[in-house]
Amino acid sequence: MTIPKEVADDVLLKRAAKGDEEAFTLVYRRHQAAIYRFALRMTGSPWAAEEIVQDVFMTLVRDPKKYDVQLGTVSAFLYGVARNRILKHRERLPREIALEEKNEDGSGNGVLLIDTATPALWAEKRERTSQVRAAVLELPEEFREAVVLCELQEMSYEEAAAIIGCPIGTIRSRLHRGRALLLAKLEIFRGAPRRVSATV
Repeated sequence: MTIPKEVADDVLLKRAAKGDEEAFTLVYRRHQAAIYRFALRMTGSPWAAEEIVQDVFMTLVRDPKKYDVQLGTVSAFLYGVARNRILKHRERLPREIALEEKNEDGSGNGVLLIDTATPALWAEKRERTSQVRAAVLELPEEFREAVVLCELQEMSYEEAAAIIGCPIGTIRSRLHRGRALLLAKLEIFRGAPRRVSATV
């Protein structure tokens, strides 16, 4: 039996709790990519993002009844679980995080941007993208979360506040501060002498 695409997430989870694999698969397909992007942007590591996504959905497989419809949407619940896994992941890491240049979905051979104009422009764009990623990863955790959720994941203040579990005003102030810190970090990068690389 095929489930109509318009069936709500909470209904699907109820069905998944009763052993309906198709319902669980549909929830997974709806949310996996967004949770992966969030985890990747918060950790800077495709490997860690994949592990976090796996943990999030294993939580649903093991105990789908953990989700309470009274507390918010399925999406907010999944982001909340992902956020907890990200925090645990970051606690185990040393302070330095290697940035891997992959596409946001984790695919690709390491090339972020392809520009056929000239090798110099292509290298400059790659460097700029790396600088933005590095600057985001260097933000303090609470500001990084606000920037990733609101700017990169394009969530509303309300959605981000529900995921983080704080008032909307807190999200606004963290986002404002995070943007300011990000701009300051990017200005530092811009002022730094450019490295010339012989390899393309």
